[in-house]
Amino acid sequence: MERARNYWKVLKSRLKKEGNESVTNCNQLKLESEDGKYYKTDVGDVEQIFRLIQSIPSPKAEPFKQWLAKVGYERLQEIQDPSLSMDRARENWQKMGRSEKWIQQRMTGQETRNKLTDYWKGSGVTKQDEFAFLTNIIHQEWTGISVKKHKEIKGLKSQNLRDHMSEAELLFTALAELSTRQIAEV
Repeated sequence: MERARNYWKVLKSRLKKEGNESVTNCNQLKLESEDGKYYKTDVGDVEQIFRLIQSIPSPKAEPFKQWLAKVGYERLQEIQDPSLSMDRARENWQKMGRSEKWIQQRMTGQETRNKLTDYWKGSGVTKQDEFAFLTNIIHQEWTGISVKKHKEIKGLKSQNLRDHMSEAELLFTALAELSTRQIAEV
């Protein structure tokens, strides 16, 4: 543990000298260590951690660097051909054990959602919390519970609720969003 801490100090010092902003943007939180004591520990968000990993001059970091390069390349391909994103989503849902019917319902529901959010944007809704507020109203109308409560019932933390809905839930969500948009347009 001490060896890792020393390695981190050396790496952090080197990265600071090179002007790596990821190190500057790291915060410290008191986290529990193996000995049960709490120590100030550098933490960062996912993007910062990826940047740090790219900077590690070690053969042990190489497989992760190669994976990051592969994912970056795939993302560039998806920008050139957006249908690849849909194929990747379909493949990921299949790996999760979702049926073709569920996948089709999920994709149709996403299209319905996109049309609703496009309508909201055209009506002046721009902030993320405004979208969440409106979404929560629609969700409560058809389920009788908030999105937060629904996620709690399903035992979800940061995961996407829709990816954990049944076919019926996806259908009712899409219907609620479709009717909301149609009523608003009229």
